[in-house]
Amino acid sequence: MTWLTELLWRQTIVWWDLLDIAIVSFLIYGLLRLISGTRAVQMALSGGFLIGLFFLSQWLELEMVNWAIRNLAAYVVFAIIVLFQSDIRRAMAHFGRAPLFRYFGRAQTTDETIEDLVATAMHLASRRTGAIVVVQRQIGLRNYIEGGIPLDAMVTYDLLASIFAPGSPLHDGAAIIQDDRVAAAACFLPLSVSPRVNRKLGTRHRAALGLTEENDAVAIVVSEETGSISLVLGGDLQHGISPEALRVRLRELLLGRRGVRRPREDAQGALT
Repeated sequence: MTWLTELLWRQTIVWWDLLDIAIVSFLIYGLLRLISGTRAVQMALSGGFLIGLFFLSQWLELEMVNWAIRNLAAYVVFAIIVLFQSDIRRAMAHFGRAPLFRYFGRAQTTDETIEDLVATAMHLASRRTGAIVVVQRQIGLRNYIEGGIPLDAMVTYDLLASIFAPGSPLHDGAAIIQDDRVAAAACFLPLSVSPRVNRKLGTRHRAALGLTEENDAVAIVVSEETGSISLVLGGDLQHGISPEALRVRLRELLLGRRGVRRPREDAQGALT
């Protein structure tokens, strides 16, 4: 009965024990939310089965099974890193967007930049000119910027319209805006491989989804076929958004995260 006595005997629980339990519970809950609906769920179930089999083999003294699991464990870790590198990268980006880290970010986008983005989207949509514009937020996009054509120019309606003009060498790919400047154009983005993506979506929409699945960037996509405007954030696509709704949403995402509001007179002279 010694083992039963040890099981029932507990030390006095103090407040840091409760804190320890709360932190671990939060991490497990966050991990379960991250892998929910992904292929990592099956991997987690397989890992749980192997762990249970390991303790069962110790209890039943199954030496061969225990030896096989112990020797395969190191290789399984490397296999997980290789097979699920995109999911691991997305998980790290998700934790980097926690409220604690938002205080380290700077609100760089101005109201003038948002107005130029909306005006460009309206112009391209009216002409059914395909385009994708990505606005960097807290997580950097350096890898994609370096793969495009560097510009480092101030964001203006004329510049964005000329980038996506039919026949322009920079038409294909995305324009990336960083700190109120067009950092690069003709940038190639990763396509989403999620099975939940509508098969009717084109390459631009899939690229916007693929990028925003990995970080907190905001993507504006103009469809070449329908002329509709889409806003993509966090792997979610809002299709057919109006220019006014786009303006409001961009202000919430790019200025409102830290309560920044910069009044600016619009074309009618009224304060927005």
